[in-house]
Amino acid sequence: MDRSKLARLIGLSALLLALSGPAQAQFRLPGSVDAVGALRRVGDATRDIADRALEPVGSAVGGAADLARDRLSRLTRLVGESDGAIEWDDNHEPARAGEVLLLDPDAQSLTAVSDAGYAVIEQGTIDDLGIAYARLSVPHGQSLPRALKTLRAAAPGHEITADQIHFPSGAASAPALTKEPATPLLRGGTVGVIDGAIAGSDRVVMQRGFAVGAPKASNHASAIASLLKGAGTARLYSADVYGSDPAGGNALAIARAVGWLTGQGVRVVSISLVGPANPLLSRAVAAAQAKGTVIVAAVGNDGPAAPPAYPASYPNVIAVTGVDGRGRVLIEAGRATHLDYAAPGADITAKVPGKGQVKLRGTSYAAPLVASRIAARIGGGAVAALQGANGEARGASKRTGRGILCATCRAGT
Repeated sequence: MDRSKLARLIGLSALLLALSGPAQAQFRLPGSVDAVGALRRVGDATRDIADRALEPVGSAVGGAADLARDRLSRLTRLVGESDGAIEWDDNHEPARAGEVLLLDPDAQSLTAVSDAGYAVIEQGTIDDLGIAYARLSVPHGQSLPRALKTLRAAAPGHEITADQIHFPSGAASAPALTKEPATPLLRGGTVGVIDGAIAGSDRVVMQRGFAVGAPKASNHASAIASLLKGAGTARLYSADVYGSDPAGGNALAIARAVGWLTGQGVRVVSISLVGPANPLLSRAVAAAQAKGTVIVAAVGNDGPAAPPAYPASYPNVIAVTGVDGRGRVLIEAGRATHLDYAAPGADITAKVPGKGQVKLRGTSYAAPLVASRIAARIGGGAVAALQGANGEARGASKRTGRGILCATCRAGT
């Protein structure tokens, strides 16, 4: 292991060693819950954003330039077809239209934004994480970039952000005729899944919605649950951040889901969603980590030329890329500001209710497999769990991080 990787591992281990045990506080939803979910229009049909990752994929994937163009085209189409539910923020990222978030609101800042013409939709706290926020409505006809600029001037010293959208990072193709048995080294443990709702899994202990219309079954989340079961995970907690909200998968919903899972004592959380950096979600992730939660996230499928993916790029999040059956990193794999592990993200199958056994592709499916390996060892503490994962990982490199985990975990059940 080179010096930079060793230094990063020592730093991460030191941080995890300082973490406390599972939080005991019970999560309680704020009185006014609008949370999140996702729809998009394709012609006359409406489909879940949470299920866009299970669209057919071809045998060949384009190069980095093609992936970058595809990403821009996809996001532009999403905004244009959202019926006004999604618009561009000041960084040209899709976000919930007509709303912004004010962090750590106080009487002075609330008065200032009110005087500037912005009404408070909801004021609350991410329970168990202690992060206060206010949702503000943007005056009719005003764009998000203009609103953000105005509010930052009105309330200097406060973080004000758009509520950006996060997207799944995987795909499924034709039904698989056979399935390869998974033979993980260890079985057991609990994983929290932040995604759409899980259907058809006997491993789900509890499921909670953080979106309008949630919990609503998602093929993407159900495929992830199938992989986790095949990898030997004993218990799942499911947080649906999509439901049927046209602006689903937003930062506020994910932050609420992180808080709920932490409050339930879930020590390992898997997030197969990608989006831009967001100060509210960044703080939620850090607060959960400080309470002993290990967060595992996919690097996305927009290629190496795409912007760094979040939450995978937040400090000390376990960032995961995908490999195929021959151990090659997926050409469409995105990037994060750091990389920890790789796991199977192609030449794998999962059982999806109503679809049977289907082929999967994408870093979405690699992240939960890494989460399964950490969760199986978490009883001995986070440091021991990561050390055990490092011992299992094979083929460390710049493109696979500390190596490939769960290499034989290629069939969900």
